[in-house]
Amino acid sequence: MTVALTVLSGCSFGPPPPDETGTPPNLPSPSPSEGAPDPSVMEGVIASGLAVPWGITFLPDGSALVTERDSARILHITLPEEEGAEPVVDEVQTIAEAVPSGEGGLLGIAASPDYEDDETVYIYYTAESDNRIASLKLGEDPDPIVTGIPKAGNHNGGQLAFGPDGYLYASTGDAGEGDRAQERSNLAGKILRMTEKGDAAPGNPFGDSLVYSMGHRNIEGLAWSPNETLFATEFGEQTADEINKIEAGGNYGWPDVEGTGGKGDLIDPVLTFPTEDASCAGAAFADTILLTACLRGERLWSVEFTTKGTIVGEPTESLTGELGRLRFVAAAPDGSLWVSTSNKDGRGTERDGDDKIIRIIVGGSSESKT
Repeated sequence: MTVALTVLSGCSFGPPPPDETGTPPNLPSPSPSEGAPDPSVMEGVIASGLAVPWGITFLPDGSALVTERDSARILHITLPEEEGAEPVVDEVQTIAEAVPSGEGGLLGIAASPDYEDDETVYIYYTAESDNRIASLKLGEDPDPIVTGIPKAGNHNGGQLAFGPDGYLYASTGDAGEGDRAQERSNLAGKILRMTEKGDAAPGNPFGDSLVYSMGHRNIEGLAWSPNETLFATEFGEQTADEINKIEAGGNYGWPDVEGTGGKGDLIDPVLTFPTEDASCAGAAFADTILLTACLRGERLWSVEFTTKGTIVGEPTESLTGELGRLRFVAAAPDGSLWVSTSNKDGRGTERDGDDKIIRIIVGGSSESKT
């Protein structure tokens, strides 16, 4: 396999061992343009001086919207068309209803798949009494579509993403009370699947319930593989952080099991990490490679999957300790990856220019695994 992922420091992912059942993946490269750099290099810092950037979503024109957890701001970032020009970072608005507290505040953001027509994004935020999901036309007040998600100083979940099926998925945390994750009627400790109006999506496993999967402690990463399989990154407690392959109606065991338990009908993770090496938040796929940004572990992990969802070789790490706590990784429309730091979140050590979003270009060529 040839996988090049070069950053400012020159660190790169090493090639995992080959899988006997397939051939190496074909990683996306940015669309070529006149004067574009070699597709295996990192182009630099997209934005700096941010305050706990949390969620990233891309608009049809290739620009991005970024949430800041503690300031409750939404920022609009546009990459320059001219070589040598700086990215433009504009403040769009502040969500007054968002109440930053601990791990709560303005969290996930997802642009509507029909953004060109409806100009709508969806946000997840901590309000006075609960966590909630709202639709939003930029510059206007948010319109809540789901309320009553339990809130706490930690474990608020908060990730939003539209799936390949066109429905909106949201991750919620247990809000500090693990038993909620096993209560089907409780929205805490779940992955939710909904229409753009906040109703249960057709085909949900529990009828008219928003609940898609349960038994989760705190998920901040949702990502779909090329064959449209959903994976989630989940914070463990003391023993194991998890990557889970999500099945409709699946129960992932928290609080009865942390990590691998092999207990009854509870679904084990496909991969676990020691908590000191991980605490992974955001996740994204680059072809068959899942990349996840880790907070406590201060690194990016990459895990390669076959199209059947089995792991190829061993996970590899990059950026270890070089940028501090990493919060989010997002796959941009041009094939690059955007990675954010989270050193101002009260648990990290602030570095010059923090918090930042950096842009990484991934290069390589081969056929997809089966």
